[in-house]
Amino acid sequence: MADQDIPERPDTPCVAVCSTTFDEICRGCGRTYIEVAHWVSMTPEQKEIVWQRITAQGYPRRNG
Repeated sequence: MADQDIPERPDTPCVAVCSTTFDEICRGCGRTYIEVAHWVSMTPEQKEIVWQRITAQGYPRRNG
């Protein structure tokens, strides 16, 4: 995926509704705790793959 193919997105899907109390997925942004931990070191292509998955699943959610 070339940089020009990656849509403009916010820096992070975080919506400050952080909770992984019941499983490994944040109820606010839909990322796994591993994706959250590694977000800053991920490439734009890796982030886009996550963005595509979480938006298809209805995330980010502001009211968890």
